[in-house]
Amino acid sequence: METLTRSGLAEAIYAEVGLSRNESAALLEAVLDRLAAVLETGESVKISGFGTFLVRKKGQRIGRNPKTGIEVPILPRRVLTFRPSQVLKARINGKVLAAGDKT
Repeated sequence: METLTRSGLAEAIYAEVGLSRNESAALLEAVLDRLAAVLETGESVKISGFGTFLVRKKGQRIGRNPKTGIEVPILPRRVLTFRPSQVLKARINGKVLAAGDKT
């Protein structure tokens, strides 16, 4: 199984859109920078037909060191989650959803 990388995405933009390789890489960087900036503020990013990136706040809690059993406080933090759309779920399972179909 191969992993799609940043350079692979830039190459796909180059092949599909017809921009130069440098312009394709710059466009990809601009999109990724914008996504990161919005997520950094705590807002969510919804890409129709793909999914939603959400920033969740996790409160402080008590964890336990599995080796020693000693309780350790886990500090509050923000975590990034991704919820795929029904369309994306269907695609990765080899199904095709009709327009407006939710199942």
